[in-house]
Amino acid sequence: MELSVIGRHLEQLGDNTSTGFAFQCLPIPGDVEVLRVTVGGREELPLFVSISDDQILCISYLWDESQVNPGLRQGMLEAMLDMNIPMPLSAFARLDDWYVVFGALSRHASLADIEHELVVLSDNCLEVIEDMVEFLL
Repeated sequence: MELSVIGRHLEQLGDNTSTGFAFQCLPIPGDVEVLRVTVGGREELPLFVSISDDQILCISYLWDESQVNPGLRQGMLEAMLDMNIPMPLSAFARLDDWYVVFGALSRHASLADIEHELVVLSDNCLEVIEDMVEFLL
């Protein structure tokens, strides 16, 4: 699977999407090629897709360390651990100072599976932010 194929597919879905969402895709060149995917109506939470030898990785940046209430940080981390298993197709991580939600698929996943995973990840991001707002400044 190539990022350009994923991007073209998502943008060409239009109203023919099984998820009900339109997508905008922007390739980001670099040492590791990344596709920035915006789910319609959720522009503030773009998803970043990359492909390795054996997986497709999808990441969304939630907030950085400066946005966490220091007195509530431990509680936030515990809440994230508790939420990790019941959150379908996604998990928490930290990249540098950023808290993220990510999901991974097989490099051989179908385009329909990729579309579905991106929407589930986007849904999970909205739910996480709603559930974690009490820990943020």
